[in-house]
Amino acid sequence: MDSIFFMILLFSLLIPATAKPETFSTRLSPSELGFKKEKLTHFHFYFHDIATGPNATAVRVAEAAMTNKSSTFFGAVVVIDNPLTISPEINSTVVGRAEGFFAAASQSEIAFAMVVNFAFTKGKYKGSNLSLLGRNVIHPGVREMPIVGGSGIFRYSRGYALAKTYTSGSNTGHAIIEYNVYVFHY
Repeated sequence: MDSIFFMILLFSLLIPATAKPETFSTRLSPSELGFKKEKLTHFHFYFHDIATGPNATAVRVAEAAMTNKSSTFFGAVVVIDNPLTISPEINSTVVGRAEGFFAAASQSEIAFAMVVNFAFTKGKYKGSNLSLLGRNVIHPGVREMPIVGGSGIFRYSRGYALAKTYTSGSNTGHAIIEYNVYVFHY
């Protein structure tokens, strides 16, 4: 009887050790998902940041107690839904929206932490998005920010965006930013 008990105990201890472990990941080949050769695409558009008036596309939603005393607007958070156009004129063809937010994140210079999705609404990129996440220091002539991914046609994308102020909104409340975006995608 002791030997039967010992065999049952030994058998019960061996089962978990020999069982196949569960996994939550599997290696895939990009070709299995239908990915073809990687491409590099250049986008050129204008970002219209309208902070005043009845059709504002940039709205301050939060600020710190010190924000209005700060020369850098430190602590301000602005949510945007800005049109992207093919030329600097606001009435030119809209190719998408810049949706996201930025926060004034520097106490020493005007610099924003940007989280923006370029949501395309025209042509073969309609329904696809590119995601920008980075630091935007306003005063240099050209600012570089990373493209960290995307959706739709831009799954697994990566690249960078160059932003240049076309006109500042200091007098009108309507800033126009020229963007050149370079992105690798499948």
